[in-house]
Amino acid sequence: MRLGVVDVGSRTVRLLVAEGDGAVPLPLHTAKHRLRLADHLGPDGSLSEEAVGELARAVGEAHGEARRWGAEPLVFATSIVRDAANKQDVVRTVRERTGVPLCVMSGQAEAEFTFLAARRWMGWRAGPMLLLDIGGGALKVGFGRSGVPDLAVSLPLGAGHLTRQFLGESDPPGPEALRAVRREVRHRLRDFAARMQWERPLTCVATSRTFQQLARLCGAPPGREGPFAQRLLHRRDLRATVRRLADTPADERAELPGISAARGAQSLAGAVIAHTAMKLLGVRTVTICPWGLREGILLKHLEGGDATWWNLTHGLGGDAANGPRGQVDMRLPSSRSLS
Repeated sequence: MRLGVVDVGSRTVRLLVAEGDGAVPLPLHTAKHRLRLADHLGPDGSLSEEAVGELARAVGEAHGEARRWGAEPLVFATSIVRDAANKQDVVRTVRERTGVPLCVMSGQAEAEFTFLAARRWMGWRAGPMLLLDIGGGALKVGFGRSGVPDLAVSLPLGAGHLTRQFLGESDPPGPEALRAVRREVRHRLRDFAARMQWERPLTCVATSRTFQQLARLCGAPPGREGPFAQRLLHRRDLRATVRRLADTPADERAELPGISAARGAQSLAGAVIAHTAMKLLGVRTVTICPWGLREGILLKHLEGGDATWWNLTHGLGGDAANGPRGQVDMRLPSSRSLS
């Protein structure tokens, strides 16, 4: 059995096709379409007509590619579409031009599936586990003792989002701009941090390309050593990395180890977010996990069967679980998106 997912993010549309005959999804084929949708947001928060057209084209190509590999993929979008002022127009245009239903995943569901993937990768020895994931538009955090998180939230603290909001006026930005990013992270994350003072996680795991690149910059093994190489990111090293990135113009950051040209501009914000979150949560070291949201969805399909797959495709379109945009919902999740 072959499984596929197409993930619409703020910078790319990614395809993953995996073999699902065993207990874990084994990757067979990946593809990436660079769109940089976040660069095409208007003043009112709408995606431009040109960007939506490019998105439809990329989704159609990725969907067709997945089918050629023998998979009928789930196509979903995260914060870049979820928070767009013209979200419904985007979904309708993609459907009309490609025939492909685009699922707009809620922030809470996104955090829950990512937590599931990290828990399966780390195993039960991880004990009570804290999850951190920095995307382009949102920071996902979760905590739990089993495969289903006891608490999972998505906050508007993505590396791309805070770069546009606070770090866009000067290159490199000055100290006050960096302090503004830190204040925003502390303000948005403080309720979750207060809860973690009671929970006391045994293990902290980080996923996402942002954390992978920061770990590489801080000395972790490169990707060519494979997914099983141990990769750790220490807060003390990250503090020095923030200073290093802050002193380097955006177009020169891609020359640093682990920083790609596409993410050079937002790498500083990502480092500040990561360091501030780790300090606020009392985390000294995170383990970098190669699995994330896409693998979490595939794992749930393997565990739940085709009926669950259908429910996931059509049942994650609302974002009511997150409450009003930008607020932290500290209610324990019902885990309906994982049941």
